[in-house]
Amino acid sequence: MEMPLPRYKQVNLDVTPYYHCTSRCVRQSFLCGVDASTGKNYNHRRQWIVDRLHKLTKTFAIDLCAYAVMHNHTHIVVHIAKARAEHWSMDEVLLRWKNFYRCPSVVQRYLDEETRSSLSEVELQKAEELSEIYRHRLYSVSWFMRLLNEFIARKANKEDECSGYFWERRFKSQAILSENALAATMAYTDLNPIRADIAKTPEQSHFTSIQYRINALKVNKVPARLMPFNDQVPVNESSLPFNLTDYLVLVDETGRVMRSDKKGAIPKKIKPILDRLKVSGKSWITLSTKLERKFAGPIGSAERICVYASACEYGRKPNIANARRYLQ
Repeated sequence: MEMPLPRYKQVNLDVTPYYHCTSRCVRQSFLCGVDASTGKNYNHRRQWIVDRLHKLTKTFAIDLCAYAVMHNHTHIVVHIAKARAEHWSMDEVLLRWKNFYRCPSVVQRYLDEETRSSLSEVELQKAEELSEIYRHRLYSVSWFMRLLNEFIARKANKEDECSGYFWERRFKSQAILSENALAATMAYTDLNPIRADIAKTPEQSHFTSIQYRINALKVNKVPARLMPFNDQVPVNESSLPFNLTDYLVLVDETGRVMRSDKKGAIPKKIKPILDRLKVSGKSWITLSTKLERKFAGPIGSAERICVYASACEYGRKPNIANARRYLQ
């Protein structure tokens, strides 16, 4: 069995800001679902995860592109906005970090207008050094997932009156290297409840980003805690490289193909986005149903994977055969 790659070889912001993260419960089926032996329902924990995700994205320089909270695992697609964090002032960084951790005394005194003036140069320098540490953490996928998973584990263990692991020790991270890979990963995530046969339509897929987007659309709003599509915000603002309507139609049509077990091309009205992303109908269905089986590591074209593998100092180039088959 191969050892998992260190995190610095899985996340490289010079290559891509998009990542697919998954976490799984250690005792499987009922930790966020229903205990078959007792009939006790733990579904309320899925809402804990959604609420925590939204709180984290409000503080971190990390955007949520898609998510699905299942009974025993989570899928999260994120965009890391490093440039945004680099433009935050020292005060803003410290205040953001304070949302989750009790800061050292020197930071607390710095943030208090009455005591800031009494700080020595050494203390001011220490506060500045800490702010730079926190700044890097506020666009770190590892810290984002740590603050998500540790919080849920403690809350669930308290409810269960037990201790021990709730999640597997490490979350899995996959780099997303191209637009077609991003579309496939987001659709794969949003359609997880349909694949698991716990929802019939995207709008009935509870605890997912697709349901959140649809509910917001119904009242003519843009979801506050999700990264918007490029037709939802001004051109100069950060957004997903797709049109919202195209994406919703894409997900709906893909979901119908999956539920009816059909193979072949996507319906004609979806062709513009698939043509633009250079993915055939058959390849798209494979990606949106078996993405984690086909790509154990980075997701993208063979050329992009080679660039990523070199940048991250991989000893080999993973997923090349499937990249050439599905994402050229």
